[in-house]
Amino acid sequence: MTEDSRYEAVRSRDARFDGVFFLGVVTTGIYCRPSCPATTPRRENVRFHPTAAAAQGAGFRACRRCRPDAVPGSPEWDVRADVVGRAMRLIRDGVVDREGVAGLAARLGYSTRQVQRQLVAELGAGPVALARAQRAHTARVLLQTTALPVTQIAFAAGFASVRQFNDTVREIYATTPSGLRAARRGGLGSAGPAPRPGGPGGPAGRGDPEPEAGPPCAGVPLRLAFRGPYAARQVFDFLSRRAVPGVEEVRGTPGARTYRRTLGLTYGTGVAEVDERPGGTARGGHRWLEARLRLADLRDLTSAVQRVRHLFDLDADPCAVAERLGGDPALGPLLAATPGLRSPGAAGAHEAAVRAVLGQQVTVAAARTLAGTLVACYGKPLPAADGGLTHLFPEAEVLAGAPLTELGMPGARRRAIRTLAAALADGTVPLHPGTDRDETEAALRALPGIGPWTAGYVRMRALGDPDVFLPGDVGVRQGLAAAGAEPRDADRWRPWRSYALHHLWNAAAPTDDTAQEKN
Repeated sequence: MTEDSRYEAVRSRDARFDGVFFLGVVTTGIYCRPSCPATTPRRENVRFHPTAAAAQGAGFRACRRCRPDAVPGSPEWDVRADVVGRAMRLIRDGVVDREGVAGLAARLGYSTRQVQRQLVAELGAGPVALARAQRAHTARVLLQTTALPVTQIAFAAGFASVRQFNDTVREIYATTPSGLRAARRGGLGSAGPAPRPGGPGGPAGRGDPEPEAGPPCAGVPLRLAFRGPYAARQVFDFLSRRAVPGVEEVRGTPGARTYRRTLGLTYGTGVAEVDERPGGTARGGHRWLEARLRLADLRDLTSAVQRVRHLFDLDADPCAVAERLGGDPALGPLLAATPGLRSPGAAGAHEAAVRAVLGQQVTVAAARTLAGTLVACYGKPLPAADGGLTHLFPEAEVLAGAPLTELGMPGARRRAIRTLAAALADGTVPLHPGTDRDETEAALRALPGIGPWTAGYVRMRALGDPDVFLPGDVGVRQGLAAAGAEPRDADRWRPWRSYALHHLWNAAAPTDDTAQEKN
């Protein structure tokens, strides 16, 4: 986009560009999202920034009316395969908070200086500033949606100290943590009960201690924003058919279901709940899914939120997908019938890879049963069962040395699972958010028992690649026949072939009797 086209998007308050860029208004010192309902500033008073961190670095503070930090993430980072796109996926996952800039650079295979230079050159902010902006948003949401003490909020958001937390809030929001808490409104990014009157939240003094881990979180309510239409029924259908006993469950009836699952996180365990019914329209026309997270350690909050967003594909741009696929003679009618169909990711990359191997040459129902048996035999039990949730999915290190005889599978398939698990455990096959997708797919296909279908499926779900096509999949072939298309037509569906694939699966009316393709 040119600056003139960005300004036209601002004039029309086009919510499609929320999160794609931000505008700073020099006369007020405030930065906004493009769809901000405030009076449109004069063109000469506007400065455009690719990220919220860049706007903050230029001296602008967040608008209290449109809350620019609460927009869905830019879909660009899931599409791009270069170092900037990979770095943004890692920062979004909280890697800088956990491992520092050195850890980020090591995962990308670059020096810290190279990573800093490329991010600043393209995004106007380095990795520390980008992570700081993310921490500030997390802190604001917690201040305005929970009654947690300030020390726990600073800890959960990833700040190193209460002082750093207070300074950042003042700089970005031009108020104190207690001021943010008092200004709670029912807008995008906030949910749940109001904080207790007179509860903690005042600014901390210089003598305040470092934040410490508190007791397990009783539950953080969240509104997970998304842009454009969202085909919630189809997404919940997809997840429900594949829900692994002990790790996942879906409660309720279609239209009012709740998806629940366990999470194995860096510092502890967690349980996530997401409701099917999207919430009402908020600022900028965005809607949201209501969610709740219960974490053993609040330091895992950022990572847990990102995993849930990835699972439900909430940072996608359905308008861009429709623009590319909607005019296609085969896919156009499918998109019109199911607008906003997403490509669900995974809550755990290693889990997605193992489940892909379990799904080879069997029905979806059989793969779910095999995964349930695997969980019951090798998964780590939760400290206490939570409804139907009893275990975490088995760790790769455990499966690498497991006999797997309980699965009743051919020996070659059991060896394939053990070999894959060993490669995941030692990093031979990297599946973190910033991995090079081409290199990972090649590493997967080099393992015995893993072919094009499994490698492509892992690339689509575990790595969130929006441009994967599985021409040999049984359901895809059925969908192509139903749509009157052929595999060679997929070339014109780039870079959104993963979404085309889900539309074809949907057109094929998949059932639990649909088998996956052999590798």
